[in-house]
Amino acid sequence: MNMFVDQIKIEVHAGKGGDGMVAFRREKYVPNGGPAGGDGGRGGSIILKVDEGLRTLMDFRYHRIFKAKNGGNGMSKQMTGPSAEDTIIAVPQGTTVRDLDTGEIIGDLVEKDQELVVAKGGRGGRGNIHFASAKNPAPEIAENGEPGEDHYLELELKMLADVGLIGFPSVGKSTLLSVVTGAKPKIAAYEFTTLTPNLGMVMLPDGRDFAMADMPGLIEGASKGIGLGLKFLRHIERTRVLLHLVDMSSEDPHQAIERYRQINKELANYDPELLKRPQIVVATKMDLPNSVDNLAAFKADLAADKTLEKQPEIFPISAVTHQGVQQLMQLTADLLDKTPAFDSESHDKELVAEYRAAAPDKKDEADFTITKDEDGTWVLGGEKLIRLFKMTDLTHEESQLRFARQLRHMGVDDALRAKGVQDGDLVRIEKFVFEFIQ
Repeated sequence: MNMFVDQIKIEVHAGKGGDGMVAFRREKYVPNGGPAGGDGGRGGSIILKVDEGLRTLMDFRYHRIFKAKNGGNGMSKQMTGPSAEDTIIAVPQGTTVRDLDTGEIIGDLVEKDQELVVAKGGRGGRGNIHFASAKNPAPEIAENGEPGEDHYLELELKMLADVGLIGFPSVGKSTLLSVVTGAKPKIAAYEFTTLTPNLGMVMLPDGRDFAMADMPGLIEGASKGIGLGLKFLRHIERTRVLLHLVDMSSEDPHQAIERYRQINKELANYDPELLKRPQIVVATKMDLPNSVDNLAAFKADLAADKTLEKQPEIFPISAVTHQGVQQLMQLTADLLDKTPAFDSESHDKELVAEYRAAAPDKKDEADFTITKDEDGTWVLGGEKLIRLFKMTDLTHEESQLRFARQLRHMGVDDALRAKGVQDGDLVRIEKFVFEFIQ
């Protein structure tokens, strides 16, 4: 079964930097050799890259967790450990990337071979050659590698089509697409045949070409998420020209104008910018008995509508008999030639602004946090403190003393005393437990 996947959640975990090394020169004819521990290598990053050969996010349905390799540890003789290779993940053109923790859109991949670093690898830890000083010429201090970034992301694919076919279900969008392109969408005599967007290329005799997308059908309330509407509206954002198909074969002569208004209402409710797109009204199924009379009634209803700033151009066709189809494609190409690209992210920007208003500002977050377990153990946390802890080589006493000085400079000692810590109380950072001494 050919499925279209346009939204998926993934985890990305960048590689940790390699650990720095504690080492000393021990060559035969070099007395009093100094520190010679090398730095760790950089951890691998996670990078998304546009692959023009992909059309869906289907591959991510079965592989949602991506981990890059860690950097190599530092070596003796001041040798730096090897850096890990970055992990490249191929995504289709038109992929928008959102950070699920912050709600922020961090990238929009629309150009050929465009890359986006979504998780940065940690830097390598420094070897003991960096900690030598006049007071301590032979330090037994080295850093562990910096942890790589972890992120939870949502990938959303918005089809990159120049022209979008819009209209109620079963107005002939799929039929028109199959006639003018090589696409083979499912077509049947009932509504909602199209459950996913279809894309095809229109090639004109004069050498011009453009991408055309047949969008899922729209119903009332689609802009609020009812039915297939949000799928429809997300993909229509990137189109430059809209072909608004209206079925003229109904027994009700006023059904066409009602449905025409309903589609435009849903576009306006989702994003008013969509109504600024050039729109050609395409009267479909003109080969059926009632179509000519209904088209006349539709034109009269439009002429009587005082709310319209400009009367739209109406182009009658029959996709079955190919009546007017070639002329419609020529007209569409002419309109594309003089239509610039639109801001396709206006709706996303509104969503991000709303989300950020409710999200905490990272600049206001404290460097550390202090809580107390039920057993009386004090627990230290916070992004900056945990990062320092993970980069501390606890196998060497000098590194432990350096970490204690870093905590003191951050104000952790004073904050613990203010909360009532007593001499001999246990303090825990992740799984590491130590005794507090005044």
